[in-house]
Amino acid sequence: MRILLVLAHPLEDSFAAAVARTAREALEAAGHTVDLLDLYAENFDPRLSKAERSGYFDQPYDTSAVADIVARLKAAEGLIFVFPQWWFNFPAILKGFFDRVFAPGVAFSHDAAGGRIVPQLTNIRLLYALTTTGSPWWLVRLYMGDPVRRLLKRGIAAFCSKGLNFRMFSLHDMDRATDAKRRAHLDRVRKLLSAVR
Repeated sequence: MRILLVLAHPLEDSFAAAVARTAREALEAAGHTVDLLDLYAENFDPRLSKAERSGYFDQPYDTSAVADIVARLKAAEGLIFVFPQWWFNFPAILKGFFDRVFAPGVAFSHDAAGGRIVPQLTNIRLLYALTTTGSPWWLVRLYMGDPVRRLLKRGIAAFCSKGLNFRMFSLHDMDRATDAKRRAHLDRVRKLLSAVR
């Protein structure tokens, strides 16, 4: 399977970077092709431009400003996002990635009858999120309602593809995680991705 692995963290020595390296190694060892898209390293601009927003309903929508990334997305069969959750949400650069790249004609199209979104990423069979939170699991799930999981699963995954394999794998309470807990999480990531078929 061809996997687009999207990393959204500004620090090269971050735990997210270690997760992305582990994911890439496990996937390649299992025979998959991995295209690493490090949003910070590739200097991705998350800002939706005035032209992009004003032409949102144009047919066809102009994706020329992100054409190289759109091509990489369309070539993928699987998507894996690696990112920290900040303030119970995506890092701004990843939110901007969704705003600019998961655009009309790429990730979905507007139903001509109005109101409905028609999924266009039919090439994507797998969407995994490998993430961390500074808060404990109960705060994220019980108090906040797990907003990132809901956005990814009920919004992005459901509206952009049909019948894909969705998984979200989180290390909670990251701010207090010991080295042993981090190593154990990397081992779980390795095991999870070694089983991808």
